[in-house]
Amino acid sequence: MTELIAPTGRLHYSWLTAHDEWPPGTHQDGAGLRLVADDDLNSPEGFASWVERLRQQSDRSLPLGEGRVHATHWWIVDGETYLGAIDLRHYLNGVLLEGGGHIGYSIRPSARRQGLATWALGAVLLKASALGLDRVLLTCDDGNAGSARTIENNGGVLEDVRSTEIGVKRRYWIALDDAGHSHSLMAATRTVAS
Repeated sequence: MTELIAPTGRLHYSWLTAHDEWPPGTHQDGAGLRLVADDDLNSPEGFASWVERLRQQSDRSLPLGEGRVHATHWWIVDGETYLGAIDLRHYLNGVLLEGGGHIGYSIRPSARRQGLATWALGAVLLKASALGLDRVLLTCDDGNAGSARTIENNGGVLEDVRSTEIGVKRRYWIALDDAGHSHSLMAATRTVAS
């Protein structure tokens, strides 16, 4: 059964297998890889250290480094198989307002076109509402039709397409008072762990 879980060291091998599906240097939205610092993600210790930082990023009592915002990370899994990642940034800084948004997500290449991103985004929109947000910004690369469909299927309304320091981005807003209604059937077929 597909579900959202907090990052965990027990999925180290599955995460590495998924990571190998992306071309080297490819950015994986929502995965929190920018928090890696000097960790060797191939070693169990380095991976565990990174996972702990992912989990701590949601703790608003802890200070963050320059340019960082508090965020909650989830992994999209089916049993012990890592399928992707999604994160919810609790607030926006200038870079996120311009081109990053509140929510980032990525699905491993072998698990795409199964509705996982659409489902995970719908589930995280409910969590954003519980966090007190009344609308969220989502962005995607201008040429990423699959991600644009995912956002639009969750109620995204295109504000604009603009050049940013991280590329040309489509910028969508989703009002959260309507987010849970259109996805009740999808939510019933999958599990969301807190």
